[in-house]
Amino acid sequence: MATIIPFRAVRPTRDKVSLVAARSYQSYTLEQLEARLRDNPFSFLHIVNPGYKYDKVISGQERYNLVRNRYLEFKEDHIFVQDAQPNYYIYKIVDRDRQEFNGIVAAASALDYEKDTIKKHEDTIEPREVVFKDYLKTVGFNAEPVLLTYPDNTIIAEVIEATQTERAEFEFTTTYRDTHYLWKVSDAATVAKIREEFKAMPTIYIADGHHRSSSSFLLYKDEKERNPNHKGDESYNFFMAYLIPESDLKIHEFNRIVKDLNGLTKEEFLIELDTIYRIENRGNMPYKPTQKHHFSMYLDGEFYSLYLRKTGYTIETSLDALDAQILYKTILQPILGIEDLRDDARIAYVNGKKDVINVKSSIDSGSYAVGFGMVPVDIEEIKQIANEGLKMPPKSTFIEPKLRSGVTIYEF
Repeated sequence: MATIIPFRAVRPTRDKVSLVAARSYQSYTLEQLEARLRDNPFSFLHIVNPGYKYDKVISGQERYNLVRNRYLEFKEDHIFVQDAQPNYYIYKIVDRDRQEFNGIVAAASALDYEKDTIKKHEDTIEPREVVFKDYLKTVGFNAEPVLLTYPDNTIIAEVIEATQTERAEFEFTTTYRDTHYLWKVSDAATVAKIREEFKAMPTIYIADGHHRSSSSFLLYKDEKERNPNHKGDESYNFFMAYLIPESDLKIHEFNRIVKDLNGLTKEEFLIELDTIYRIENRGNMPYKPTQKHHFSMYLDGEFYSLYLRKTGYTIETSLDALDAQILYKTILQPILGIEDLRDDARIAYVNGKKDVINVKSSIDSGSYAVGFGMVPVDIEEIKQIANEGLKMPPKSTFIEPKLRSGVTIYEF
């Protein structure tokens, strides 16, 4: 039984939203970040990068305090205004490839996260959880929703479709040619209908945002312990989420590139692979796999197809059957000596939305020695792994949509 409730979002004014909305801070290069901070005084990046005002790199608690100050300034200047009553927010994205995503921005329950009603499929790193929890506690808001997904639901789909016949509160296009739309849902009967439909769902799944959701859960635990009059309806009991139906998710793979062959020659490396894979040299024509347990490899100017030998690998769980796990257990760990997929500097990742040529270029430049590609996972694999309480390897999925920060803000 999922508790998904409306909330009073803090939002940019209609005339400023296109200027405020920003991608995730980490997604910008230093040059891009500098240009946006220099040329756009309304960008949400000014809030999360408060040191720019003082031409100084600021970190830790000092930065958190200044983020809070910049946020309050945006409210004082009426760049941000809080809605008078709780709403659900229908949010639609049409990207440059004409892919369309339709969902609902709402508040999800930290208790549901604890009870595993909200299911996870990725491990989180505790120090990162604590850092972001401390950040949330100081700044008092969350501006980037966790992406949750739910089974396709006819009634919710009808509500979304009917709402979108009205004029949108927001409609703006980014420099990346993605168009964003937002509608408020405040009608009591419609709000109740949405809430009841989610309440009837036994589970929903995190698609993207495991660290954000786990940090929000830690904040909830801290605040609950500190509040002797805790009732369960305080704002810290919830976190902001964007919920979309499973059919709307777009899941890409992450390709792997490795700096060296762990002391092996090319010939020695291929012989090691031959033990567990059928190998075919595809020459210099780009190759991408089309089936599970098939991989592409780019090495020394040539593409190869790798087909897993059925007798050389045992599958006992849904995690064992995951291609990212197979690649790790058969090549990355035993042959290339990569134990820690998160922190080993010898491995990097290229999201599968980018062309296979990106992998080729990294190898051809000499920065990396070998690259591997696979087919994307599907939603059923994600759900099965989550249902079994297992965790995927890092960078197993690159999932869309990606929302902009600062369009809807949840205050604690």
